[in-house]
Formats: sequence, C-alpha cells, structure tokens
Amino acid sequence: MRRKSFSTLFFLRKGKLLKNGQAPICMRITVDKKSCDILIRRSIPIDQWNQTKECAKGKSRIADELNLYIESVRAKVLKIHRELEIDGKAITVETIRNRYQGLGQENKTLLEAFDEHNKEVRALIGKDFTEKTVVRYESTAEYLKDFLKKEYRLSDIPLREIDLNFICKFETYLKVHRNNAHNSVVNRLKNIKKIIGIALVNGILRQDPFLGYKFRLEETHIDFLTQEELETLMNKEFSIPRLETVRDIFVFCCFTALAFTDIHALSPEHLVRDNNGALWIRKNRQKTNNMCNIPVLSIAERLINKYASHPECIERNRVFPVSSNQRMNGYLKELADICGITKKLTTHPIFFPPENKHLTQIVSTTGNDLEMSESILSTSFCIMNKERLS
Repeated sequence: MRRKSFSTLFFLRKGKLLKNGQAPICMRITVDKKSCDILIRRSIPIDQWNQTKECAKGKSRIADELNLYIESVRAKVLKIHRELEIDGKAITVETIRNRYQGLGQENKTLLEAFDEHNKEVRALIGKDFTEKTVVRYESTAEYLKDFLKKEYRLSDIPLREIDLNFICKFETYLKVHRNNAHNSVVNRLKNIKKIIGIALVNGILRQDPFLGYKFRLEETHIDFLTQEELETLMNKEFSIPRLETVRDIFVFCCFTALAFTDIHALSPEHLVRDNNGALWIRKNRQKTNNMCNIPVLSIAERLINKYASHPECIERNRVFPVSSNQRMNGYLKELADICGITKKLTTHPIFFPPENKHLTQIVSTTGNDLEMSESILSTSFCIMNKERLS
C-alpha cells in the first residue's frame, strides 16, 4: 500500500484578529493534498511571529511557553498519525482531526461506555438479562462515579487511562467505602471487565488493563435453617401484612428452591398439573435458562392459593406480590429479629439439612432421581449431599 503524504503547518489567521489585536494561531493538517485547519487556542501579536520557523520570536518567558505548547500540539498530532499507521486504520485529515479534538470511539470514557451498555441490556430484560443483573451494572456505574469523584476529583475518565492501579484502587474503595464482601467485589470488577472487553473488540483499547489481575471467588458456606427455626417462622403471626407476605414468599422459596429472580417472575402460566392432579412449577431458571420441573408440596400450594386473588398479583399476572430484592432482604432481617433467628435470611433459597422431612419429601417426589433433584434444588447442594440423596 502506498504511504500517504502527511504534514503539519502552524500559521497566523491574520484576517480574523481578536479583540486584543492579536492573531489566532492555526494548525493546518495535510494528508495527500487534502487539508483542514484547527485553531490551537493560542494567539500572538503579528510582529512577534516567525512564520519560517513556525514559532514565536525572542527568548522571553511568554515566547518560550508558547513555543513549548506548539511543539506539544505538533507531537500529539504526530503520535495520532503514528498510532493510525500501527493500527492499520485509514489515515485522513478527518480521522486525525477527530482524534485530536477528542471525538469518536477512540476517546470514549468509562462512564459513557457503561451508560451505552446499560441502556442496551435494560432493553433486553426478560430476553437475555434479568432485572437484577441490569441493576448490578447500573449500581456499579454509580459506584464508579462516586469513586472517580473521591479518588481523582473527576466526573469521568477516558477508557485509555484505565490501568491495573485504577482497578486495584476501585477494589479497595468497594471494600472500604461500600462495605462489599469479597465475592460482590469480584462480580462488580467483572462488570467493568466486560466494558473493557467491548472496548478491546471495537479497537478503542489495544491493551487489557486487567492483564495480570486474578479473579478469585471465595467459597461461601450455607447456613441451613433447622426444622425448629423454619416452623417458628411459619407459625409466627404478624400484625403487619407486609411482614406476613415477605414471610410467605420466603417459605415458598424454601419449599421450591426458587431464587429471588425466579419467584419475582413466577406467573400462573408456570403452574401445571400432571395426569394425577399434582401441581408442578415448570419454568426456565432465570440465571441458567435451564428448564426445571418442581413439585409443589401442600404447604407451597396453600401459599399459592392464598395470594391468587391479591390485587397486585392479578394486575401484574404474578403468583406473589414480590417487592424489590433490596427491600425483601431488609424485611427478612426484620423477620429474623422478630422470630429470634440469629442466622442471616436472604432472598436466596435456604435449603435444609438432608435429614429434614421436607427435603425428603421433595427428593422422594422425584423418585430419588439425582438429576431431577439437581433441577429442583441446586447443583452445589446435590454435590454436597450426593451420597445421602442416592
């Protein structure tokens, strides 16, 4: 391929003097006889300009500072030209001008990239993404905004300026200022890595700032509810309807092993009866998209019937009036305090020890089929209890 000619020229725009009588300095970029002029936001009296050397005359401090600035602009344009050559991209006066002025994909910022990504994934809720996943991306962007303000006093940062040091500082910020647990920090850093990956694919970045960073998830230990704790929760009478509803949804999760996102999206269409009249839940898991068939035990069925005529359930075509994940976890903490349960209750399904009679009822419903039990409970739970389940 023929190498294109390229040159820069600094000159005065004498026909458009400023109010102070000085002439603005202009830079002309020429590529293959095509040129464009860019004002470099500096000016000088006409009689103090040396056009032959393209610089200010004399050795005064003002002249020296101006000449240094002109050389820095020239160096920046030469660097842009060299990068375009190395990347094998088209070299035109437009591409050089756009990069110099900070226009185009190459100068995209981190929060700008996050905003574009989050708008796209929010439009795909219910298809490729769950509400919970999108909210996590959005909250990660908000944390980054606060982090940039606190650590760098910036409102945003170019993607090209992100390095391993930035990532490590953000990791510390999440642990110290946001009190995030280790695995939560890892998941938020993976959110950022996805944005970086998109930038790498699109040619905005040439090097991965995560290079050398190790993602390491810590093993979590499930705190099982005992039979007595579960029955205490089930038998407790609440004068506040909100707490009663949250308790019922939590109990339903326990007897079906549905995660928060699954029960939030559970609709009457997911309830089917077999030839023997037994009720089953048949739906895709939100997280894995795996189809599961879950037998509905009598306790769970009574809860379904309890909320069948609830106004919110009818309006939203849902089985339960489920609040947001954050509110549910807050209410569950309140429930645990009222019932004297010291274990942490969350919207994640709480499984029972293998000797629990309700678990035995679920497993026996599947004919002791481990594969079916996995789809009902959880793979990790079945691995831990494989010998007992078989």
